[in-house]
Amino acid sequence: MKKILSVLILAAMLAPILTKPYANAKINGTTPDIGDIAIPVTAMTDASLELLSPSAVLMEGSTGTVIYEKNKDEKLRPASITKIMTLLLIFEALDSGQIKLMDEVSISEHAASMGGSQVYLEPYEIQNVDTLIKCISISSANDASVAMAEHIAGSEEEFVARMNERAKELGMKNTNFVNCCGLDEDNHYSTAYDVALMSRELITKFPEISNYCTVWMDTFVHTTKKGRIEFGLTNTNKLIKSYKGITGLKTGSTSIAKYCLSATARRNNMDLIAVIMASPDTKTRFMEAAKLLNHGYANYSIYIDDNLNTVISPVKVVKGVQDTVTGKPAGQFSYLCKKGVKPEEIRKVVVTNEEQKAPVEAGKKLGEIVYYYGNDKIGMVDILAAYAVDKAGYKDCLKKVVHRYFIAQ
Repeated sequence: MKKILSVLILAAMLAPILTKPYANAKINGTTPDIGDIAIPVTAMTDASLELLSPSAVLMEGSTGTVIYEKNKDEKLRPASITKIMTLLLIFEALDSGQIKLMDEVSISEHAASMGGSQVYLEPYEIQNVDTLIKCISISSANDASVAMAEHIAGSEEEFVARMNERAKELGMKNTNFVNCCGLDEDNHYSTAYDVALMSRELITKFPEISNYCTVWMDTFVHTTKKGRIEFGLTNTNKLIKSYKGITGLKTGSTSIAKYCLSATARRNNMDLIAVIMASPDTKTRFMEAAKLLNHGYANYSIYIDDNLNTVISPVKVVKGVQDTVTGKPAGQFSYLCKKGVKPEEIRKVVVTNEEQKAPVEAGKKLGEIVYYYGNDKIGMVDILAAYAVDKAGYKDCLKKVVHRYFIAQ
């Protein structure tokens, strides 16, 4: 009996302490407005996840939920996982049309002078954007990173300013970049949580990054005055050869920063991000990142509702050129289910405004799709106007009267 009692007490002590995965709803007229629901953060204290690395985070990508954390906000040198932000800005420049993959980039003397991890680009050598992304993603090339920074922003300094601006937009409150490649400099720092935030943005918004950072070995050609020389690239992320579902993302190490890693993986539609910082050695960072990913996939699943078949009744428009406006979901809904949660018991309620006064702009919020597990609200998706409805003028009102008259006849 004593043994059983001891086991029960120990189990209670090790049970995860979870915060509520939703915030209290605000009431606004007839429509509950829970748009201010915070991203759920759960602090796991699992003895089996004891890590040697001083700082770590495990995050689920679609919801931003922190499943596990250890000193997540401790400011540390990020080394080359800095390049996650560099790659994010590169892919955003591609997405906006500012640059194209086949654009030629002239390597400056400054870019070619970078030390540390490099692919030995020479001053005035020409490479295209695609090749430079490959060099950054596979071989963590500092020279390629600076070359792309200069190509996009005109100078590394301006590019770094954009990196810091983007970091603020992502909520990276404990990060400051001084360079775009991660070489140790004073006042260049980040945290495991902030690295997870920028990793999430990159891997979820631009999943094509995996086409680069999961390549184990590749080559590119230096073309200079000395002729054409083939140069080999070998990936610094050993998990891409050993971990099922790995999608990236970036390693980093210096003598001061020690060994860092942001490892991303996807299984059963769930993206996980494991960040390890200041690990004592390279073997430990890979082992502990894999341990975090394994924990996530063993204990969690993702519920996704794409809302393609959600029935939304038209909303009445007062004094509009049209009597009603059609609503559409703002996007899909994701919820992280801990082991024991039954996804089939998640239900949703469509709540729309009774009426909307004209004019109605396209994209205006008309209501919400609210999700419940039991009696708890676990999230929502906005319902937006699918098109604009102008305010009716005198002629519009007259047309409506005539139209209704003939229909009545």
